[in-house]
Amino acid sequence: MVFSKLISEAEIVIRHLEVLQAVLEKQPIGIFKLSDLLNMPKHRVRYSLRVLEQSGIIVPTQYGAMVKDEGYDKIEQLKSEVEKIKGLVAQIEELVKKL
Repeated sequence: MVFSKLISEAEIVIRHLEVLQAVLEKQPIGIFKLSDLLNMPKHRVRYSLRVLEQSGIIVPTQYGAMVKDEGYDKIEQLKSEVEKIKGLVAQIEELVKKL
């Protein structure tokens, strides 16, 4: 289907955000605790942590993942990106209605 890739990517983003939320609430927290807390396989948690680290939001420590000081600014950027996405989804919705 036309939207299958978009749906798949959105589901992955949701997973990354769930991991980030757990890190924010429980930091420092390791992969095993995150996996248990989120009922998510360790390999998925590990991947999400890697993406969040590469995005400059979290940092691994000997005690587990923690949000970097500058990570909070990046979280605010995510919030503004969500607004852009909402606008795009509204455009898609309008175009689909016209079909």
